[in-house]
Amino acid sequence: MKAMGKGKHEIRSMSKLTAFIAILAFTQAVSAQTMPAEYDGVLKTLGKQGDFKANVLKVNIPRNDVKVTIDGISTPTPFGFGGWLAMTKGMGGEEVMMGDLVLLEDEVNPVMSALLENGIDVTALHNHFLFENPRMFYMHVHGHGKAADLARMVKPAVDLIGAGSPQHGGAVTGATSQVTGGQMDVAKIARIAGHEGEQSGQVYKITVGRDDLKIREMGAVINSRMGLNTWAAFYGTDANAEIAGDIAMLDREVTSVLKALRANGINIVAIHNHMSATQPTVYFLHYWGAGSSEKLANGFKAALDRLGRPASSAHSSTTGR
Repeated sequence: MKAMGKGKHEIRSMSKLTAFIAILAFTQAVSAQTMPAEYDGVLKTLGKQGDFKANVLKVNIPRNDVKVTIDGISTPTPFGFGGWLAMTKGMGGEEVMMGDLVLLEDEVNPVMSALLENGIDVTALHNHFLFENPRMFYMHVHGHGKAADLARMVKPAVDLIGAGSPQHGGAVTGATSQVTGGQMDVAKIARIAGHEGEQSGQVYKITVGRDDLKIREMGAVINSRMGLNTWAAFYGTDANAEIAGDIAMLDREVTSVLKALRANGINIVAIHNHMSATQPTVYFLHYWGAGSSEKLANGFKAALDRLGRPASSAHSSTTGR
């Protein structure tokens, strides 16, 4: 009798398990069939695959085209080289889009320009690994708008990923030969930038504080000497120079500064924070470019002119914001 009862119990357990598996399979099938038509349109526009879960469309942009090693270890794409975009419903039927694009070094600035020119914000640029080959960079993006509009706006950038030749294209602003130390008209650079600099050997450096932000910590004033500043270093000759520097920005200034630098052919190297718990929050971007000293100074000045403006004129918004 005990054996018979045990058999019946096992049959009931198997029946429950079978029913559970059937329900799970049905649920998954229904879930796979309920992607909103507008999100399906996004995938078709971008020519990518994705899924819809937890009210979020996830668009997959893996870098299967790149074979990456980390400190000599051959590393598969899912380990950390799967770029993505995501959309979810916000207020008023508008979508919120965020994403993290995985890029080769030579893709960074062309992709950034394509995003900015089409109304998508770039909110961070950094690395995730050390000792990787080739070097990989991660660009975070953000936008508001209708799903179809956002897909159209981001598509030119997505189409650049993996489409170009992974070769460094040389100087970005027209330099025709290798930059070497020489004479620069630093007085002219200062006039263009609107600020005097300091000479250190063959490098001329201009530093501009952000005292307008009036930041304090534990009662102490955080000024230019404490790192709250924008700077540009020039090296080379009048005809053939390079520039590198750092720009301190409020969140509403980031996009307009990025546009100003890219419009002048200057590469963005990183976007991140240098300080935590400061009010207001300050973002920093690092940049580099090569060309004539005059053109580089004009590019720096264009970025400076975007700082300290009223909120309405400084912020460049995406669709629906």
